[in-house]
Amino acid sequence: MNHLLSINDLSRDDAQYLLAEAARLKAEIKFNPAAQMDILRGKTLAMVFEKPSLRTRVSFDVGMFQLGGHAITLAPQEIGLGKRESVADVARVLGGMCDGIMARVFKNETVVELAQWAGVPVINGLCDIEHPCQALADLLTLREEKRLEGRKIAYLGDGNNVCHSLMLLCAKVGVNFAAATPEGFEPDAKFVAWAKADGRVEIYRDPQEAVQGADAVYTDVWTSMGQEEESARRLEVFPPYQINAALMARAKADAIILHCLPAHRGEEISAEMMESSQSRVFQQAENRLHAQKAVLSWLLSDSLNGSQSQRAPVLGEG
Repeated sequence: MNHLLSINDLSRDDAQYLLAEAARLKAEIKFNPAAQMDILRGKTLAMVFEKPSLRTRVSFDVGMFQLGGHAITLAPQEIGLGKRESVADVARVLGGMCDGIMARVFKNETVVELAQWAGVPVINGLCDIEHPCQALADLLTLREEKRLEGRKIAYLGDGNNVCHSLMLLCAKVGVNFAAATPEGFEPDAKFVAWAKADGRVEIYRDPQEAVQGADAVYTDVWTSMGQEEESARRLEVFPPYQINAALMARAKADAIILHCLPAHRGEEISAEMMESSQSRVFQQAENRLHAQKAVLSWLLSDSLNGSQSQRAPVLGEG
């Protein structure tokens, strides 16, 4: 059974294939939308949400439609994972009626348990330790600007789920990764070790050192959902990590700016940089759609699953 729970589920070939397929699907949909309508015709994706969503919900819903399938949105009050019904029971119910499950949840354990019981592919739409679909969209965006091999991404701010997945994926495809975080907000050491086993990863305290010579500079909100009680402390220690004109001057002259959104202008990124000619933030947001279509077609398409052994190694369960 194939799932995408973690970037660690992907080999280098898997990642390269998904990025290339995302680019192909993006190009094709602009001039021949009908060409994709048979890829997932008759397929249904259950979308399970424990957290609010804009980009995840719209991109998976539109993606399934463009591929000829159908998506069902299930809000927290409709399921109550682990409360109204156990995760295992929900997984088996959805697996019996749908062809795949996308879950945007608080805890990684939830997506792992869904995958253990569903009997259909499960996609991690976000959890507390990873955001693999976001990372694919991020590198698709950089790939549209420059050849990936040997490029450098500098990530500034909280060493969170977005940082983890981006770091792992960069290492797999030959992009050098640098992160700068305040003390106490570093990425998890095991993710750093995993990424270093595949590629070049550097962790800094000084953001100016991290962005030196970067091809892309990336940030996320300083306070994510569920961390609101930490907001005051974070606002004290994170300001030196803001993407602004002074910091961007240390990156390459043609460096791009990335942000996974939602953005708090004036906090992790200045309004000037958010709207600058270097910003690819909204191109990056659109690329969630195309990257996830590549994942959906890979995991849910009967024809692709039938030939997967010839194309790339099978995904694990994370």
